Amino acid sequence: MPLFNDDELKRYSRHLSLPEIGIDGQSKLHDAKVFIVGAGGLGSPVALYLAAAGVGNICIIDGDVVDLSNLQRQIIHSTADVGRAKVESASQSMTALNPGVKVEAVSGLLTADNAESLMADYDIIVDATDSLSTKLLINDTCVALGKPFVHGGMYRYMGQAMTYVPGSPCYRCLFAGEEPVQPGNEVVAGPFGAVAGILGCIQSAEVIKYITGIGRLLTGRLLRFDALTMEFSTFNIPAYNRCRCRRPIK
Repeated sequence: MPLFNDDELKRYSRHLSLPEIGIDGQSKLHDAKVFIVGAGGLGSPVALYLAAAGVGNICIIDGDVVDLSNLQRQIIHSTADVGRAKVESASQSMTALNPGVKVEAVSGLLTADNAESLMADYDIIVDATDSLSTKLLINDTCVALGKPFVHGGMYRYMGQAMTYVPGSPCYRCLFAGEEPVQPGNEVVAGPFGAVAGILGCIQSAEVIKYITGIGRLLTGRLLRFDALTMEFSTFNIPAYNRCRCRRPIK
């Protein structure tokens, strides 16, 4: 168990006052290693809240640079960061928020060639990307490695989240054996900026709950919300019997 100094005891005092977390849970956060895929709309609140919570080791990967159009929702970046690598901007913001957190920035794309080696040492993965192919890669790699991950997806005013742990239905189970297809050359509309904040907070809460072992995770369940009506719904995810997540982990 790490020995927190006086500044850390004050920084985390609101967590320490929660009986479900306390010193034991905060120690688990200190020792945890989280891998975030994406430093954009979802990655921004996820990274900031995990750093604020005192997750000791965070790696964030993204191959993009900050664009002015990102700033409507990607709150980890500022106007001065336009043109800068997102992971550099993100890591600087995280370290400024909490210097006690170790942040690793990987500037590049997650690919089939590097996914397993990059994820292998982390306790839980966060899907904060807007690419369907990358979401499927995260899912398939986590299933193969027996690692949990938290999925997040948004479209216009809508957001959805689920958490996979070995033995629970995975992201592919949502499609019941059908191969999902990325939309074609449709005009990009949205997303509504605050959706990223709401959804990213939900994802970070799932990560913190997993690490500390508190509450009920979104395993086997899909949470969806509509920011226009502020209606939230949760659906059970049936396990697809022929899905790769039903096979024993090698």
